[in-house]
Amino acid sequence: MKLHGRKIYPGRVSGQALVTTMGISFYGGVDPDTGLVVEKGHQLEGQSITGKILVFPTGKGSTVGSYTLYRLKHNGLAPAAILNTECETITAVGCIISEIPCVDQIDIQCVPPGARITLDAEIGLVEICD
Repeated sequence: MKLHGRKIYPGRVSGQALVTTMGISFYGGVDPDTGLVVEKGHQLEGQSITGKILVFPTGKGSTVGSYTLYRLKHNGLAPAAILNTECETITAVGCIISEIPCVDQIDIQCVPPGARITLDAEIGLVEICD
């Protein structure tokens, strides 16, 4: 299956999808020293975002979340890429300063958890492999 979205930050990457229907707050919701989702009650609580294609509807929370993404990247714990329904400013800035490929305007309901994804963010192409 192929999905087309809008480029936020370019790059080409393949990896496993880590999918949630809940918004993510990087500041306070993800530990930048472990890459684990630590927000209580979150669908991904306790799971690592490191090296995954992180799929979620939109970001939430403080503008410090952009710098949390940067810190994750600096620590080698960032997601390989981010796919959103709507990429808000905090996530967009975080991806840009951290050089994390990012595409939005994606129907994330079409992305099965654990699916293998090939992303060409330069042209906004998301390919879900069987």
